[in-house]
Amino acid sequence: MKNYSKITPVGTKDLLFEECLANRTVSTMLGNVFSQRGFHEVLTPGIEFYDLFEENVSGIPMEYMFKMSDYMGRLMVVRPDSTLPIARMVSTRLMNERHPLRLYYNQRVYRYNPGLTGRSNEVMQTGIELIGATGKRADLETITTAVEALSKCVPDFRIELGNAKFFKALARRLPVSNAKREKIRQYIESKNYSALNSELDTLEQTHAVNMIRKLPGLFGGVEVLDQAITMCEDESALRSLEYVREIYNDLTKLGLGDRLMIDLGLVQRNDYYSDIVFSGYVMGSGEPVLIGGRYDNLLDNFDCPAPAIGFGINVDALASVMMKRGNVPHKKSADVLVHSEKGYEIEAIKYTSTLSEAGIVGENSVFETVEQAEKYARYKGIKKLTIVGEEIKSIDIGAEE
Repeated sequence: MKNYSKITPVGTKDLLFEECLANRTVSTMLGNVFSQRGFHEVLTPGIEFYDLFEENVSGIPMEYMFKMSDYMGRLMVVRPDSTLPIARMVSTRLMNERHPLRLYYNQRVYRYNPGLTGRSNEVMQTGIELIGATGKRADLETITTAVEALSKCVPDFRIELGNAKFFKALARRLPVSNAKREKIRQYIESKNYSALNSELDTLEQTHAVNMIRKLPGLFGGVEVLDQAITMCEDESALRSLEYVREIYNDLTKLGLGDRLMIDLGLVQRNDYYSDIVFSGYVMGSGEPVLIGGRYDNLLDNFDCPAPAIGFGINVDALASVMMKRGNVPHKKSADVLVHSEKGYEIEAIKYTSTLSEAGIVGENSVFETVEQAEKYARYKGIKKLTIVGEEIKSIDIGAEE
């Protein structure tokens, strides 16, 4: 049997040094934005019962989840999504709390990505859920929180707006099964024109089919809405387009300019989102770093009906972009390496603590000799070696040649 003890599972990787610092920095920055806007942090278990994520509720195919069983043989999954566990939490431990609930999270999610295409099966995700609030005010509060969150990290993000109702209104008119309707949705979401056209070519070429064929290309400024409205015959779809226009016009007052776009091909997880949907993109990342939308029907599945809207941010992707741009502070070497002469080990540890209290980064030497400590300090770029014995003396260290 092959030994896998020295490799990580497919779609995962170790994070080292600056990568850890970058992730922690981004998580802290985003958490500060959320808490300052009145959101409160929650954490959910890393493993949950599979029932919570049944595909007809979550929109996540069973084969994309990492599964196991508990000691009673019950089917479990490693958390593939953060919103559903929070919905469970709201319907149980928070059921008597007054709405709206303003919650945020920062935790890992695990989901298999077929072919990967640069994506990971393990992602640090942070985001918010605004539960128990409906209407434009709640939608604007959530989307502007997303804008502020991305603004704190990168200046050149882009927000794209769409509406799940628009696709659903058109998709209802397709004479296909739910499974095929979902496949069509996935082709639109990935902008796979070839596969979409091949699928639609097998259907009668009705107005709805022709509209859906054009969805991936309905992307741009507010003129996209004008174009779609002239082609649209469904009253429900028309109302959804007008609402996108209303939200778009309000958001332009933030001075987003061409960073605010319309994408009517934004058809994320059809059974999950119910109305306005949005995504955030950053130059240097091949996938959206932020995905969100309104999901007014989700909590019905927990016998706790309530309107809700939220978003999740891929911390790993955002941290990677910021690190490449040099926007995350590098982990610097210690200012001082403190080495103890024999018998003065505790005194050296105490001295190192006084450095920390003074805001100086001190590292305690674990070497047996001064020569070994000095060689290590030179290699690490530590500028000063302090030796603690009967007296305390310091040596300035040059860079290793």
